[in-house]
Amino acid sequence: MKLLQDIHIRDPFILTDSPNRRYVMYGTIGETAWTGQPVGFDAYITEDLIHWEGPVAVFRPNVDFWSDQHYWAPEVHEYKGAYYMLASFKAEHACRATQILRSDSPLGPFLPYGPGPITPADWECLDGTLHIDGQGQPWVIFCREWLEVGDGQVWAAPLLPDLTARADEPVLLFRASEAAWSRAMHDGKDYVTDGPFLYSGAQGELNMLWSSQGEKGYAMGKAISASGEIIGPWRQQERPLFAENGGHGMIFTALDGQRYISLHTPNDHPFERQVFIPLPKDA
Repeated sequence: MKLLQDIHIRDPFILTDSPNRRYVMYGTIGETAWTGQPVGFDAYITEDLIHWEGPVAVFRPNVDFWSDQHYWAPEVHEYKGAYYMLASFKAEHACRATQILRSDSPLGPFLPYGPGPITPADWECLDGTLHIDGQGQPWVIFCREWLEVGDGQVWAAPLLPDLTARADEPVLLFRASEAAWSRAMHDGKDYVTDGPFLYSGAQGELNMLWSSQGEKGYAMGKAISASGEIIGPWRQQERPLFAENGGHGMIFTALDGQRYISLHTPNDHPFERQVFIPLPKDA
C-alpha cells in the first residue's frame, strides 16, 4: 500500500469506477516526464482516496508505436461500454499530438485506437480531453502549444461517434493571453495553455479548467462558456482557482457525491505530488 506522497506523478486524472466501488488514478510518470525513455503509463487503485495499490501497467507501447518521447497526461473516460485513454506523445520527426487508446477495462491493456493521432498532424498539440455534449456529440478539446504559436491556444473539434477521427475542422476557443491572471514568459512573448478539462457547474453552466503561468508560477484558472456550448464564447475568470505553483487539474465525483479537484503541486521536478481539493457545492 502507498500513500499519495509516495506516488510521483504529474497531471493526476481520477476515474471513479462506481461498479467496483473504487477509484483509478492515471498520470505522467514523474521520473520520465522530461528526460529518459518513457515506459508507458501506470495506474493506481484505491477505495478510500488514501491508501493506494500499484503501480499497475496499463499501457506499454509496441515496438512499432510511432512515439518514443514525452508520454504525458493520460486521462481515461468510459464511453459506450469501453474505456478510452487520451494522452500526449512526441517523436523526433513528428509533432506532439494527442493519441486515443482503447481498452475493455480501466486497468488496460490500452492499445492505440484509430489510424493515428486525433489532433492535426502538422500542429504541435497536447493535453487532449474528451467531452460529450448535451446532444451526445463527442469532442476533443486540446491545446496548440506556445512553442509553435507563442500565445498558447485552446481548440475543439467534433469526433466521429466511434472516436476514430475528427468529424470536422477544429475551432479556436481562446488564447492564453485572454485571461487576466495568465503571465507571459520569455520577455513577454510566450503564454502557456495546458490541461483543459470541461465540466458542468452547479447551475448547469459549461466550465473549463485550464493551466498557464501565473504570478506565483504554474497556475490553474476557469473559463465559462457564455452560450453553454463548447464553441463558446469563453469568458475567463479574473483570478486563478489555484495560484500556488500547481495545476493541470480535473474534477471527479466521489462515491459519496462530493466533487474534488485533482491537480499536482508543486510544479517543480521531482517534487510533484497529487492533491485532492473539495469543490464547493456552488462551483
